[in-house]
Amino acid sequence: MSMNISELDPKVLWKHFYSLTQIPRPSKKEGKIIQFMREFGENLGLETIVDEVGNVIIKKPATTGMENRKTVILQGHLDIVPQKNSDKTFDFETDPIKPFIDDGWVTADGTTLGADNGMGVAAAMAILESDDLQHGPVEALFTIDEETGMTGAFGLKAGILNGDILINMDSEDEGELYVGCAGGTNGNMKITFTEENVPNGHKAFKLELSGLKGGHSGIDIPLEKGNSNKLLNRYMWHAAKKHGLRIGEIDGGSLRNAIPRESFAIVTVPAASEKEFLECVKEYEKIFKNEFSSIDPDLKLEAKPAEMPESVMDKVSQEKLLNTIYACPNGVVRMSTDMEGLVETSTNLAVIKLEGNEVKIQCLMRSSVDTAKEDLKNIFTSVFEPAGVEIVFDGEYQGWKPNMDSSILKIMQDVYNKKFGKVPEIKAIHAGLECGILGGVYPNLDMISFGPTIRFPHSPDEKVNIETVAKFWEFLLETLKAIPEK
Repeated sequence: MSMNISELDPKVLWKHFYSLTQIPRPSKKEGKIIQFMREFGENLGLETIVDEVGNVIIKKPATTGMENRKTVILQGHLDIVPQKNSDKTFDFETDPIKPFIDDGWVTADGTTLGADNGMGVAAAMAILESDDLQHGPVEALFTIDEETGMTGAFGLKAGILNGDILINMDSEDEGELYVGCAGGTNGNMKITFTEENVPNGHKAFKLELSGLKGGHSGIDIPLEKGNSNKLLNRYMWHAAKKHGLRIGEIDGGSLRNAIPRESFAIVTVPAASEKEFLECVKEYEKIFKNEFSSIDPDLKLEAKPAEMPESVMDKVSQEKLLNTIYACPNGVVRMSTDMEGLVETSTNLAVIKLEGNEVKIQCLMRSSVDTAKEDLKNIFTSVFEPAGVEIVFDGEYQGWKPNMDSSILKIMQDVYNKKFGKVPEIKAIHAGLECGILGGVYPNLDMISFGPTIRFPHSPDEKVNIETVAKFWEFLLETLKAIPEK
């Protein structure tokens, strides 16, 4: 295992990626990386702008002989998803990520790596810093808070950029060009309950559903990975009916765009039911392991003795919670009939947290079809509203409709074929790329997205393939040389 990723080829890209791993940059906490990027641009003597929401724009003139080419916007986002293993001590607001090389991949020690979207940002930095690469006028757009709300893209104003072509470098399969993406919206549910004393004669346990792989709630959703919130609720629904389980605390998932990997609950059961309760935990662990043996082989469901909670949810509210979570849609809702293998519509039951006398539930709904997204919102409303659960939708963002007549698409297809001897696949992605939003602000942009191969983004298993990073870089350089004249 080697820690020295700066010596990987291409060194001009990897050195910048390493520098990014050393700057804390979780979503909504991007102050340090914004300042770092501002200083990077200013130290190069380039026009550098930080807009009112925190996006950083750095503009570089064309190299000699390329002044008459169309202006290219190189775009990526600065923030990362802050996910870590439960046994890892790490503060994403202060600690540097520790990347290392592992059998042809770069990954991190127990945390997300930040290749999503550090690779795209590092590539743009390498172009900006270069003095020996051919390119026309370049504008690098580094947005903030892509992962939790697209705040940077939503906040970008018209008139700051002058580009004709936008190359988004936030896709995660080398050899593929992305021309469309899903839109999304957040569903926020809240149950207010009455705190009751723990019933006499009860014993307390901590339920732990862990060992799941999790991952990106869009890209990885068709893999049908286990959702820790759904699975733990499934057991508790049964135990409440059969063993008198009462809920004192719940903490499941942490981010709306990550499939939850771990969920925990402090519960109580009558002492007389302890044996049956513990046997039932083992029974459901076997059930879950059997159902998810191929995709989540390390799944665990455990019950450990715990300190008695100060109170439990009232029974009516508890039943409301368990029933609505059980009925809540999760996973793939519909596959696309227009593009083989593409998820059209999905939802992720991302977060369940008990705080005070409230349980807050958050889901992320995605669809490349606006009417299907609206239908999914109606389905959620029909599940939660009749039960008296407050539901609010927010953070909605539009999808990116494919343009198969795109000139940059044709250019990049031709460049890739000449460089690597095959035509890249054309795809849409079931994730929220910023292109749809940016295209709304700058409707005349010709847009495309590509990147190196990244696996398990939004999870501590995130890794980027070293060989594909080199191909990604070569492809970018050849594309910039092939940009047409104005």
